[in-house]
Amino acid sequence: MNVRNIVVAAVMVALAIASPRADIIEQVLVKVNGEIITKTDLEGRQIAALRQKNPNLRPDSDAALKAALAEVTPSVIVDAVDEMLMVQKGKELGYTMSTDRFNSIVENIKKENKIESDEQLQAALKQEGMTMADLRRQLERTMLVQQVQQTEVMQKLQVTDTELKTYYEAHKDEFGTVPQVTLREITINVPVTAQGINVAADDAAKAKAEEVRAKILAGEPFARLAADYSDSGSKANGGLVGPLAKSDLSEDLQKAIAGLKTGGVTPVIRTTRGYQIIKIENLQDSTTKPFDEARGDIADKIASGKRQGEYRKFIIRLRAEAIIDWKNDEIKKAYEVGLKQEEAETPQP
Repeated sequence: MNVRNIVVAAVMVALAIASPRADIIEQVLVKVNGEIITKTDLEGRQIAALRQKNPNLRPDSDAALKAALAEVTPSVIVDAVDEMLMVQKGKELGYTMSTDRFNSIVENIKKENKIESDEQLQAALKQEGMTMADLRRQLERTMLVQQVQQTEVMQKLQVTDTELKTYYEAHKDEFGTVPQVTLREITINVPVTAQGINVAADDAAKAKAEEVRAKILAGEPFARLAADYSDSGSKANGGLVGPLAKSDLSEDLQKAIAGLKTGGVTPVIRTTRGYQIIKIENLQDSTTKPFDEARGDIADKIASGKRQGEYRKFIIRLRAEAIIDWKNDEIKKAYEVGLKQEEAETPQP
């Protein structure tokens, strides 16, 4: 997650949390190892989830709002509990955000958002009901979660040579290039009137195209002839087009260039616009990246696939070890629904 996204997420979560409700006693929904998640905390996350899902959401009735909240709440409460468990783990492992690190992130925030001073940043945060202290807490929580993921999940992922080679052999098409061709074209348009195509004009255009092709075969530079005669926009670049995947060419053009080698020139071709001459500037056959060159990409792909499974095992272990004390039966049911949804969406090995 980049700095800007961190700040946006922090602001969205803080929108409801920062509302003026100091005179209201907080309703505790759940205690996770003694730390609480309140109704206000949940509301902030629900707002963030709704805005992320549909920034233009404007429920036209209480029933519509209730339905929208019911849809996002299971995953929201699961995420809230998981984040708290990860933050607690990070603190247990002794991770902290140093002042220098925080200041560095703040400077990046200011730079990316064209904010010239701390005062302007504080004013921008104030508009969202946040302080610098709120921002630091949100950034530190994000940092703790990322650090725990890195040390407890990522660093423990191992990819063997056998896995790398097996993946490569089974997915060679992922490391191949498609056949490509770079062309030069000269197009002679046939004028079209309200009555259609004039036969004499068509014959004249074809004769002109044949004359230009004869000049090409006589050795005159294709690029100069394209600039002098072509009616195509590519004339400004000497008729150069591509590189293009051969499969992206029309069937007629594929047939016209079939068998030609680099430097080959097609006969005059009739097109919907008029007449065309094509020269093969460069041909590139399909190739497959060698295993040693593909090793890094393969390792990333396999690690990415393992990451979800390893993270899930890790977070399930944290949940099992935690003391989760529910204070609201409705939110507990939403949490259980969220866990079932997560299990259903998790790919089976």
